[in-house]
Amino acid sequence: MSGGLNFINEKNEVVGFDAEIGREIGRRLGVEPVIVTTAWDGILAGLLANKYDTICGSMTITAKRQEVVDFVGPYYRSGRGIFIRQEDTAKTMADLQGKTIGVTLGETHEKWARTQPGWKIQTYKGLPELLLELENKRIDAIVIDSIPGLLAIKQTGKPIKKMELPEIEGGDVNVGIAIRKNNPQLQAAMQKALDEMMADGTYTKISNEWIGYDIR
Repeated sequence: MSGGLNFINEKNEVVGFDAEIGREIGRRLGVEPVIVTTAWDGILAGLLANKYDTICGSMTITAKRQEVVDFVGPYYRSGRGIFIRQEDTAKTMADLQGKTIGVTLGETHEKWARTQPGWKIQTYKGLPELLLELENKRIDAIVIDSIPGLLAIKQTGKPIKKMELPEIEGGDVNVGIAIRKNNPQLQAAMQKALDEMMADGTYTKISNEWIGYDIR
């Protein structure tokens, strides 16, 4: 199992919203999940190569991905966000023309960013690297899922802020848990566990603990 809305704690354990959602589904299925982390650009390949059994890692459900994997969920919704340093004054998309924009290789946001006029695109392995590069002024902005971005800023205290851009707020997406195709029993069992979590208050408790509000 691989996760995205997660952090490594002082005990070197993977903790966070995705991790706890995955653990709770595992408990309800009678198994003890083993959480692993991996680079995003190879995350689907790892699933298909049987390196892990699910991806509970803030993966957007897209038609292209559904050609190669099945999804459980959605288990939350997110939107596209552009983040800049606190001291930066950019307020519009036009202000970003000619700037270097960081994205995670293989994410849906990379494809979108490449359609924007005048942007210089740099790709990275994931959110921690993006935040570090932005903080150290090696790039001017990053395009990521809003919720993971806001959560990372809250957890790390980095001097970074989300631009208020209503023109991209339509980028809302459904986020699901990916599994290999042709596993209808596993898919049904995981979906049942997720549905029950959402109905009995467990999901809300996990979401409030790690995000601060119910993000479904």
